[in-house]
Amino acid sequence: MNSHPTNDLGWMLDDVLLVPEARHAILLSADGLLRAHSAGITRDEADRQAAALSGVQSISRSTAGFVGAEPTPWRQTLIEFAGGYVFLVAAGPGAYLAVSAGENVDMEAVSYRMQKLVDRLGKELTAPPREGAGVAR
Repeated sequence: MNSHPTNDLGWMLDDVLLVPEARHAILLSADGLLRAHSAGITRDEADRQAAALSGVQSISRSTAGFVGAEPTPWRQTLIEFAGGYVFLVAAGPGAYLAVSAGENVDMEAVSYRMQKLVDRLGKELTAPPREGAGVAR
């Protein structure tokens, strides 16, 4: 049996992919578990990336003291490759949003859409479960 959770929030992640050259989006927990993924990435690949990106976030957060004498909270990590970028941002308590994009992507447009998506996801991630949700009557 598949122990993976459902991809209920996956449809929300597809919105950030409307930016030309944005490729994939995943929502992950601080401990590297996949919470949701966009339509264009397989569950196995999204799981693998979630685990890797939680490590990236942890390493990024541990370098906060390099900013100055008083460490500040981590907000975003941008990784640049020869063929594109990976954006990683905080998406709520213990949750992170990652988006991959091609090298010619409008970085400002991706960042803007990610922030709008984080606002929407924040409501979904912090809303208490509805009483009786999913129970047939």
